[in-house]
Amino acid sequence: MNLSSSIAADDEAESAKQRPLYEDIRLLGQILGDTVREQESEKVFQLVETIRRLSVADQRHSDRAAARELGHLLESLTPAETVSVIRAFAYFSHLANIAEDRHFLRRRAAHEPSAQPGSLGYSFARLSAGGVSAEKIATALENSYVSPVLTAHPTEVQRRSTLDAERAVADLLAARENCRSPADFQDNEACLHARIVQLWQTRILRTASLTVSDEIDNALLYYRSTFVREIPKLYAELEQRLGRPVPPFFRMGNWIGGDRDGNPNVDAQTLEIAAKAHCDVILRHYLFETHHLGAELSMSNTLVACTPELQALADASGDFNPHRADELYRRALIGVYARLAGTLTALTGGVAMRHAAAPGEPYPDAAALRANLCTVRDSLIVHHGEALVAGRLASLIRAVEIFGFHMATTDLRQNSDRHEAVVAELLSAVRIEPDYSALPEELRVKLLLRVLGDPRPLRAPHLDYSQSLRDELAVFEAARDLRQRIGAECIRHYIISHTESVSDLLEVMVLQKECGLFHGTLHEADREKARLELIVTPLFETIEDLRAAEAILRSFYALPGVAELMRRSSGVQDVMLGYSDSNKDGGYLTSNWELYRASTALAALFDTLPGMSLRLFHGRGGAVGRGGGPSYQAILAQPPGTVRGQIRLTEQGEVINAKYANPDIGRRNLETLMAADLEATLLSDGQRPPQEFLDAAAELSRLSMAAYRALVYETPGFVDYFYASTPITEIAELNIGSRPASRKATRKIEDLRAIPWGFSWGQSRVALPGWYGFGAAVETFLRHEGAVGKALLRRMNEDWPFFRTLLSNMDMVLAKADLAIGRLYADLVPDRAEADAIFSEIEAEWNRTAEALEIATGQTRRLADNPALARSIAHRFAYIAPLNHLQAELLRRWRAGQIDAKARVGILLAINGIAAGLRNTG
Repeated sequence: MNLSSSIAADDEAESAKQRPLYEDIRLLGQILGDTVREQESEKVFQLVETIRRLSVADQRHSDRAAARELGHLLESLTPAETVSVIRAFAYFSHLANIAEDRHFLRRRAAHEPSAQPGSLGYSFARLSAGGVSAEKIATALENSYVSPVLTAHPTEVQRRSTLDAERAVADLLAARENCRSPADFQDNEACLHARIVQLWQTRILRTASLTVSDEIDNALLYYRSTFVREIPKLYAELEQRLGRPVPPFFRMGNWIGGDRDGNPNVDAQTLEIAAKAHCDVILRHYLFETHHLGAELSMSNTLVACTPELQALADASGDFNPHRADELYRRALIGVYARLAGTLTALTGGVAMRHAAAPGEPYPDAAALRANLCTVRDSLIVHHGEALVAGRLASLIRAVEIFGFHMATTDLRQNSDRHEAVVAELLSAVRIEPDYSALPEELRVKLLLRVLGDPRPLRAPHLDYSQSLRDELAVFEAARDLRQRIGAECIRHYIISHTESVSDLLEVMVLQKECGLFHGTLHEADREKARLELIVTPLFETIEDLRAAEAILRSFYALPGVAELMRRSSGVQDVMLGYSDSNKDGGYLTSNWELYRASTALAALFDTLPGMSLRLFHGRGGAVGRGGGPSYQAILAQPPGTVRGQIRLTEQGEVINAKYANPDIGRRNLETLMAADLEATLLSDGQRPPQEFLDAAAELSRLSMAAYRALVYETPGFVDYFYASTPITEIAELNIGSRPASRKATRKIEDLRAIPWGFSWGQSRVALPGWYGFGAAVETFLRHEGAVGKALLRRMNEDWPFFRTLLSNMDMVLAKADLAIGRLYADLVPDRAEADAIFSEIEAEWNRTAEALEIATGQTRRLADNPALARSIAHRFAYIAPLNHLQAELLRRWRAGQIDAKARVGILLAINGIAAGLRNTG
């Protein structure tokens, strides 16, 4: 077979693989079209079809005549027609996502025997090839802690009603593969039609801003659908591959209800709501599983014996129904259910649905529940019932080990400035220090150590303190009470945003002391008894803070008694690294490089602190400019020696829905985190990149940051350009989150939150935070290094996971961006000369970056190493482009004073549709 025929065969094979996807998209598109025709009119349907046809011709075939006709048509639409067209294309994006997710699972099943990267099978094969024994894997897991942490941010643009309907569509699409007769297919299509009509008739936008309670409820959906069932299954697979039990190292984390940084709506009350809501969900899961387990374990003691412990558990159940007198397992589980019902009422005030026996004595902790379940398990094993253990009972025991009564650890977070203000007020009120904030750092540290060495509290009961102080301390007090009631893992971490100094850490220790979360003192006489309940976690966000991270923690641990205190309290130092603000400060390349350098320096520091482990917490967002991108590659790209089984990372915005709404896809994403942790821990240690790689990265970072800051912070008029050429103002009005878009009431880029900054650039299809500055850096670098520099960049891409992942993510951003559409938004800027000048700079850097990527990777096409994503993007562009065109046109009308309710709805609907089409924009 010659080369051309081989390529043709490959293309044909690839086309056959993709055919089911295209058939699903065609089916959903057809049903959506029928829905538009019947719900709106034949005229609207034909309008949508014309726009679709012209956009396909423009996007896929570069038909300029079609592009001009499309532009004229879109500008001529009435407000009502505009909203209908936007809704049609927005819903198509949502339906295409569902079809792609289904195809992902279909292809994964087809590839199962070969084990794809990111699967446990693939990781175990790599570990085996690397000579890593099962014993070494087991030891690594004993010292591991892997935790995805769900956060709420203003990029989750879907309502729960929409999510529920889309989940139903996904289930029907999956069920379609089991249809056998024409009647089956017809029934399935009728159900799909009903659900798509439901979507069309359901309001996609919120009419009121989300509350924190709403955000908590939304997040709990993913626990019910995915986490509480799929995580135990992953443990079972891991144990099967390893051939031995593994400890519960994989934990869930949560910020919603505890993250107060910049969100005045989060307080002690929302913290209690979050903790109780998580507790309620997991206890109801245990109740459900225990009820069904009782139905399964119907064996009679006239046929099979049981252990004395099981007999005692049955006798204590409170169940005296004569029809179950001989069914000891069932009676024992009725007793477990009764105690769980009592626990639910005691901890949350909730009431269980079923009562074969009255609610019993609450369990004191999850360990007591586990002990009862293990009594059932052990009796089954001893009496030939081992087959009955696997499945529901084993999964329930594992769930109790993982989730306890808290389900997820809720973190507390607040800005260091707020802690400083509270400490200053406390010290001033009791006349210890009249102006703490004016003290130099050295004197602050000395004073705070003195306070921590004194067993007496600072607060005086007769003094009147500010509401701000009372609110802050109320959160600490609520944390203390919730830990006592629900369990110590309910709240474990206190994150200090904008950590700049040692005193920022000590201030939080002082506040813990004030609220009963610091036991003992740092006084030399009783220092050996001191213990902190909450892990003090610095968050280094800006470029400057990242560069100071190692020095701050080195100084902190050098303080008298601090190292011993931390070893005694947990033995783990969490350090959070912020991807968002560092990117907004210095651009994509510099942000990633400074994170790499900070991680390496911190790992080296903790190698010198016996008894302490470093756990890095990566504050990643959905967009590449905020640390987004595939988690598997991101973890493997971490500097050698910085994972060591310990990693936390945030899951934010609409990415949560994309990853975890579907249980099967959710399990795959969770499996990826497990697999990456194992590989990064056991295969990456000691593989330090060559010094020439590090030197080159440092120089590229310096050059890239200079280019980025020259545009964003030094170009006159850039702030006005940003606000006019993106829908940032309109995003701030969208009811998609409880947190304000900006930290302060200014238009400064410095004060704008990084999330709406990145989200806005994604909407305008420029995606500037994910690439700007790299092209200029490479161009200048090669001007000095020439051919040697080109060869070096190529080797860095081939041999250094950090650099390869950085370029791969940048490649994805460029593939999803579209400067031709970006020009539509630039045309919204009132100052045309200013707009042309700034857009020309952006366009020139775009071309430099594309050329630089080609030099470093050797690839002339976008996403050459990810053809599936390349096909997806190529297919989607024709359906996203009309949304961008219409959004830009509506923004033009709105800002010109054509205030119209439909125009506002259209703008916000377009934001929703574009976000859905691009998927990782948050």
